[in-house]
Amino acid sequence: MLTPCNVDAVFVGAVATLADDGRCSAIVKTAVTGVVQLGDEGLAGDTHADLQAHGGPDKAVHLFPAEHYATLQRAFPAARNLLPGGLGENITTRGLTEDAVCIGDIFALGAARLQVTQPRTPCWKIDRRTGCEGVAAYIAEYGCTGWHYRVLEPGKIAAGDRLVHLERPAGSVPLARFWRTVRTPRPLPAALAMLAAAPGLSPEWVQKLRDRSARLSGGEA
Repeated sequence: MLTPCNVDAVFVGAVATLADDGRCSAIVKTAVTGVVQLGDEGLAGDTHADLQAHGGPDKAVHLFPAEHYATLQRAFPAARNLLPGGLGENITTRGLTEDAVCIGDIFALGAARLQVTQPRTPCWKIDRRTGCEGVAAYIAEYGCTGWHYRVLEPGKIAAGDRLVHLERPAGSVPLARFWRTVRTPRPLPAALAMLAAAPGLSPEWVQKLRDRSARLSGGEA
């Protein structure tokens, strides 16, 4: 079992136009004071501009380890908003990283129960938010992505609540290993099949992995 840790802050955001860009996003989030309801689709008051890429039951909550901000600050000293809440996450903690957490892990948070479903896939909005090209690529290269949860049991949560590891199903895969494998140019089809079988993995990723495994087995890239 993983050591429990406290949630430092809970963040929600509304869709708005990004400064100096013109496109819409909800990456800009603010800290919630007091309790907030967490439902199947995410936190009350949290919205998404691109519902294909963000939100939904398998990406209801995004956790980003606060430790990663120091790493990003060293790599990009001129970047803006590299502080907890700055990259659009819903909750921040210290003490859990992708090396320790597995897809399929089940946690208690406040009155809610959560299951890890997939790593976050960094996108162009991170570079716009930080005002620095290359931040999203760095996150992808080094796997400091954070991860998404689905909500198994809705309930109220708040900053300061304990995030307690409850269960690790057999066959679970560490997020760091998952990310390294999917980032490999030509992984073994069997390795992709193993990832696809990880309990709790989002159906979107299961299909991606099976499709890529089939292409590689057929000699494609």
